[in-house]
Amino acid sequence: MTHLHAGLSPETTEKARLELNENPDTLHQDIQQVRDMIVTRPDIRFPADGRRLHPTLPASEEYFQFRQQNLDMFQSFKVDDPGIKRALMDGFPGVLETPDQHGRKILILFASNWDQSRNSFTDILRAILLSLEVLIENPELQINGFILIIDWSNFSFKQASKLTPNILKLAIEGLQDSFPARFGGIHFVNQPWYIHAMYTIIKPFLKDKTRKRIFLHGNNLNSLHVLLQPEVWGTLPPYDMGIWARTLLGPDYSDETEYTLTYDALHVRESCGGDKELMKR
Repeated sequence: MTHLHAGLSPETTEKARLELNENPDTLHQDIQQVRDMIVTRPDIRFPADGRRLHPTLPASEEYFQFRQQNLDMFQSFKVDDPGIKRALMDGFPGVLETPDQHGRKILILFASNWDQSRNSFTDILRAILLSLEVLIENPELQINGFILIIDWSNFSFKQASKLTPNILKLAIEGLQDSFPARFGGIHFVNQPWYIHAMYTIIKPFLKDKTRKRIFLHGNNLNSLHVLLQPEVWGTLPPYDMGIWARTLLGPDYSDETEYTLTYDALHVRESCGGDKELMKR
């Protein structure tokens, strides 16, 4: 075991060997390859030591291309940018402390919280990408990766009118296709028909690998619970969506807007009519 494995659980170290083909004998050489890329890509943020990004080098190049093609998105790409700060404070994204059963970090978006008078969709996407760039510094997450859950409960048709197919495609390309991390999937829950229809429009233009990692669960969450075991969150306390914003903003955080939701959002309950729905209170 090299010093680069220090602090990793034995399970994670074995996962790196089996799933990422990580070889202790060549790890330093692989990392130097990433460092050489960093020298030529000063505008892109990677883990400080470049570790474990060698399996995602193609994605790293794709992320560079994504940034080059969307330069306006990455102007003032920092936590104190007013647009990014507002999005973070409104809970975009929420980041759960407890990982799923595979050690993947879970990001949650409650779509109905999108106040279009405060936040553009682009600023929300920028806040998510910046959050991922911070989270990927964690060596465990470089190996285990991420999951994104989008709860569309109470997302109105009026709100959806601002979410065009091109914008949704841009978000999926930036997150699933380009970002240099392991994405286990993007899960839609409680999506209304107009979100389902919009996804149907853009689906043919997505890469096959991307399509296979997008799951539309609707109101019946049995399929979600097959992939993300609900007992992971069964005993956790209510979650304040401002936790991640406070982590990034520190003393610059303001409680002018605060959403408190529960981990029960990942459980199914029976409603009065017998339908199943995502619990959110």
